[in-house]
Amino acid sequence: MSFPVQKSEEEWQAVLSKEQFRVLRNQGTEAPYVGKYDKHMPDSGVYTCAGCDAPLYKASHKFKSGCGWPAYFDNIPGAVTRHVDNTLGMQRIEIVCSNCGGHLGHVFKGEGYPTPTDERHCVNSVSMKFSPEDKVVDDSANKPESKA
Repeated sequence: MSFPVQKSEEEWQAVLSKEQFRVLRNQGTEAPYVGKYDKHMPDSGVYTCAGCDAPLYKASHKFKSGCGWPAYFDNIPGAVTRHVDNTLGMQRIEIVCSNCGGHLGHVFKGEGYPTPTDERHCVNSVSMKFSPEDKVVDDSANKPESKA
C-alpha cells in the first residue's frame, strides 16, 4: 500500500520513540492496561497519529470497553484504512493511519457493545497523541476509507 506520507526506516526511527517505532512501523502491540489513553475519557478533543499528526478519532467516539486498550466506535471519516491481518493464526481487521500507514490496532465487530456502529476500534495508546481542541477538517471526500 502507498500512503501520502512516505519515510525511510531511518527517518521513522529519528522521529519516533523505540516503542512507537515497534508498534507503528512493525505492527507491534503494547501490553493491555498500561497505555496512557486506556482510561483517558475527555469530553472533547482529537486523537491524532503519533507518526504524522493526522486526526484519527474524536474523543466523543471513545467508550469504556474494558479491553485494556483505548476503544472507539468510529473513526474520523477517511482517517483509517482497514485490511485483513492473518497473523497469530486468526483473521482480524488491522487498522492503519490512512496518511502514513502507521499501525494503530484492530477493529472488531459484533461484540454487543451498545455503540452506534457495533464496532470496537482497539488502538494502541503509543500510536496516538491527544489534542484537547476539537478541530477536525472533514476531508472524507478526498480520502475514502478502505475496507477489507
